[in-house]
Amino acid sequence: MIGILWRALVLAAAIFVAAHLVPGLRFDGYWALAWASLILAVLNTFVRPVLVLLSLGWVVVTLGLFLVLLNAFLLWLTSKLVPGFHVDGFWAAFFGAILISLVSGFLGMIGRTKVRANVAVSGGAGRTRPPEGKGPVIDI
Repeated sequence: MIGILWRALVLAAAIFVAAHLVPGLRFDGYWALAWASLILAVLNTFVRPVLVLLSLGWVVVTLGLFLVLLNAFLLWLTSKLVPGFHVDGFWAAFFGAILISLVSGFLGMIGRTKVRANVAVSGGAGRTRPPEGKGPVIDI
């Protein structure tokens, strides 16, 4: 549940940026933005993997470019499910999906880097590092 909420928060920032840069992509208020980001996070978590699996042939043939169309479809579907969130046509969904993917990927990368850095410094949840040379052995 925390993962979906974090993803929704990142998507809210990405949708906010995209709505200000892409003509035809807009929201009426911050509640519409919040609901749109939450619905898009849920769709990306549960529906997108099914769609990717069903369209795997197209994804492979287009070398992954079909994923942009899937993202645009999910953005359009979000606009149909959330009153106050509007996507006016294919090109708005297409360029909005690209921009949302870039911004959310960048913000997600920043969030993951901070979490990893925190875990590396603290050694995890209450764990200490083994003495030098006494750690687990990995045989390849």
